Amino acid sequence: MMKKFALITLLTAITYFAHGQMNVLSNKTSIDIIPRPVVAQYNDQKNGFVINANTLVYVQSDSLTNSAQFFIDYIQKNYNLALKITTSKQVKNTISLISQTTFQNFKDNYNLGVNENGITVNGNSAAGVFYGTQSLIQLLPTIKSSTLKVPAVTVIDYPRFDYRGMHLDVSRHFFDVATVKKYIDYLALHKMNYFHWHLTDHHGWRVEIKKYPKLTEIGAWRDGSIIGLWPGKGNEGIKYQVLPNEVKITPTDAVIKTDGIRHGGFYTQEEIKDIIAYAAKRYITIIPEIEMPAHSMAVLAAYPELGTEPNKKYEVAQTWGMMNKYNNVFAPTEKTFSFLEDVLTEVMELFPSPYLHIGGDEASKIWWRSSPATQKMMKANNLKDESALQSYFIQRIEKFVNSKGKTIIGWDEILDGGLAPNAIVMSWRGEKGGIAAAKESHKVIMTPETMLYFNHAQFAKEDSLTAAKLLPLETVYNYEPIPAELNPTQSQYVWGAQENLWSEYITNPAKIEYMLFPRLDALSETLWSPKANKNYPDFQKRLKTQFKRYDLMGITYSKRYLEN
Repeated sequence: MMKKFALITLLTAITYFAHGQMNVLSNKTSIDIIPRPVVAQYNDQKNGFVINANTLVYVQSDSLTNSAQFFIDYIQKNYNLALKITTSKQVKNTISLISQTTFQNFKDNYNLGVNENGITVNGNSAAGVFYGTQSLIQLLPTIKSSTLKVPAVTVIDYPRFDYRGMHLDVSRHFFDVATVKKYIDYLALHKMNYFHWHLTDHHGWRVEIKKYPKLTEIGAWRDGSIIGLWPGKGNEGIKYQVLPNEVKITPTDAVIKTDGIRHGGFYTQEEIKDIIAYAAKRYITIIPEIEMPAHSMAVLAAYPELGTEPNKKYEVAQTWGMMNKYNNVFAPTEKTFSFLEDVLTEVMELFPSPYLHIGGDEASKIWWRSSPATQKMMKANNLKDESALQSYFIQRIEKFVNSKGKTIIGWDEILDGGLAPNAIVMSWRGEKGGIAAAKESHKVIMTPETMLYFNHAQFAKEDSLTAAKLLPLETVYNYEPIPAELNPTQSQYVWGAQENLWSEYITNPAKIEYMLFPRLDALSETLWSPKANKNYPDFQKRLKTQFKRYDLMGITYSKRYLEN
């Protein structure tokens, strides 16, 4: 009731903020902003504002400089127009960034007003002002010009969900610092606020750990990658039989055929600090993921003594697919826990995020079951089965992470054997895990594979190699993160949702863009806009302008979207 009252108050104040009368528009004439704002209306004034070489960007305080600089950089890059920041309040020809709104009921609320004298972005937080500048960017022309006409509008806006996440896997294929920064810019332009950085997996360890240099000397590099879709060209005859206590591979002497091209790379701690600072200026929190207790072949290649077969020659993986057919789990020994605590200490000191993703998914129990040392450890700790061991493993790591003042996030397998007391669940195997966690009063991030895995194809017949599953734009747009079976109290634990971009079949920055756009636009509207404001035909109409902006920015996307 309080929120509804606050919205009424907010809408009442619009006319004063806009300096004039306004008309509410139908969907047919809505303003082309994605994600769709809570309220976006044209003013009656016929003239908008023209940005030219003499326009100044006024910041009320230093805390708003990040927003001003992002806007100025965008203008410079895409229109070759150099604007300057001022701290002196101007009367005309000014874009004013201020933070003095009294509407505190809405987190990161902003008001955007345009008239012939200038533009004002007024947010109740620095992040709110930044989000307002992203909407302002979408009001700019989609062709290069020395003067930029901005229509006279008023926008009142705030996000629906607190967690609006995007994920990037840099293990299967490594992407350089410049590419990661560009990815972060794309998130910022769509008002996303969390970047889940998948830094470790079977296929490469990507973060420098000073205490364990072999993680990047050995674990960051593989000697090849399969060709084409799994199982890869030339591997069609290899058969895998996963049994309760062993894996049979036929023929027994099978050798996986790959392209033989060495692939790898990693980020130094200084590079990571630079990327973290870059994201922070865009009000994006980076959540690092360090996989455990499985997805660890790159670690075991560097430090085999941490595996259940310490005398085995482990290798950084060169194939994709479910990796439970290979021994990829940590042995639950004191040496392993000491190693992980050392690694996580460096990671937590590096990343200021209050959250740390520890994976927890797809840990095949075969390897623990077939390890006499592991079975002995389970008996000593009264662990009835391997699911209980997984729970023990996760809870022990959680206790350590909590002692450092941080909270763990894990894929929904961390529910197996009992959920760690303070963990946040990322529900990827459908919504079942998220529903179960919410009912236990745990925070949940929804990321069901069938709805939000952007490595899946956009079309039935794709333009390039993708995972062999289909995820059309409309499916992403129509996804509702709050399951119907949760009651209002339980629904409050749905923190938000996230896209996942796994990079098995993504080898370059242009392919990242192709897989992201325009599905990122659809997800941003799902997470930002009020549910009642969503309208797919209207979204498609606004996308027409967005595609022109993609062209201006040089973004790669499928031109098939232009056919309809």
